[in-house]
Amino acid sequence: MPAEELPEVVRLARDLIRIDTTNYGGGRANGEREAARYVGAFLEGLGLEPEYYEPVERRTNVMARVEGADPSKPALVLHGHLDVVPAVAADWSVDPFAGEIRDGLLWGRGAVDMKDMDAMILASVADLIRSGEKPARDLILVFFSDEENGGVEGSARVVKERPEWFRGATEAISEVGGYSIPVGDKSAYLLQVGEKALMWITLRARGRAGHGSRVHPDNAITRLARAVEKIGSATWPVELTDTTRALLDGMTGVCGSDSDDPDEIARLAGPAEAFLASTWRTTANPTGLTAGYKHNVIPDAASATLDVRVLPGTEERVLAELSELVGDDVEIEIFHRDIGLEAPFEGALVEAMVGALGAHDPGVPVLPYLLGAGTDNKALSTIGITGYGFAPLQLPRDLDFTGMFHGVDERVPTAALEFGQKVLTDLIRTY
Repeated sequence: MPAEELPEVVRLARDLIRIDTTNYGGGRANGEREAARYVGAFLEGLGLEPEYYEPVERRTNVMARVEGADPSKPALVLHGHLDVVPAVAADWSVDPFAGEIRDGLLWGRGAVDMKDMDAMILASVADLIRSGEKPARDLILVFFSDEENGGVEGSARVVKERPEWFRGATEAISEVGGYSIPVGDKSAYLLQVGEKALMWITLRARGRAGHGSRVHPDNAITRLARAVEKIGSATWPVELTDTTRALLDGMTGVCGSDSDDPDEIARLAGPAEAFLASTWRTTANPTGLTAGYKHNVIPDAASATLDVRVLPGTEERVLAELSELVGDDVEIEIFHRDIGLEAPFEGALVEAMVGALGAHDPGVPVLPYLLGAGTDNKALSTIGITGYGFAPLQLPRDLDFTGMFHGVDERVPTAALEFGQKVLTDLIRTY
């Protein structure tokens, strides 16, 4: 389909996917500058005045404020991130940065995480401004860099060094919520009201260097491997919070199940099962190994990286449990750590989000959930802004949407983007 025939929200998402903003972590990234300038130019075309903040070369954040009809109301932040995780092109069915549209879906890195929501924000604001309307309250549009590295050069720095961007704001909306999932033979929407705490950990084992042909019991790699295996195969118990209890109660109510087993209830969500099961327990996944430099040399050190996500408030206990698992022979070093969040599933904004979904998909319930990962809402919480995940998408029941976060062949239905834009437009028009 020619670009001029695409719905604007689809074109915006496609264009953003075509800007390779890969973030490799640890400060190594392609940078978000071109994507931020693309966003800024679009906002300028709407008569807005974007501001840029680039704390490190090419790591660009961009913000614009939209005047609301009632300036006495607290401002609402709509935010997204412009960076994406790496994609190995050989593993994909399409070029991950081509923004290809196939079979009614937009394919590419960022289609799910989260250039889809970036596009919905831009298109929704454009709809209002072009029609001569104002949002119900001031909107603060922010597009961050570096979210995939914990927001170190993005939201974490912006809230400290550009706090004036958020003047008058008390609430925020961003990614990973508002999408539909199967619940048995019915459906529900998930609204994200909390996030697990994050700990990126490095395990370090030390030994004695030597020739690869020797009998050598003091081997750092062997020592590390034992620790990694213990953590990787550990089973973590279910621990429910107010949010996850409400989700489970809601899911059983939707489909009439009488089960009280959280993992059995999660299976009702079809492709989203593993995503939900991670929200009521600790997860600790090995993600990288580094050791050695030659076949016949035993190295004196080896290291592994872990992605650990824990329920809010359990961080110190989980660290102690990890230390016990790996033993005294392996050091635990925290590379990056961030807070957990949990907000009540109530209030005017929650009611407005639920109402906006209900207006476009009547009769389908909206349930609260706790995100197993994290978003830039964590940084905003440090300056008193309560954040929710609300990137509304009406999805096919068999689409493994949650499995495509950081996965291969990331894609989103173009019809879901159009649905989400309409829901988001109605929300900012009335709330």
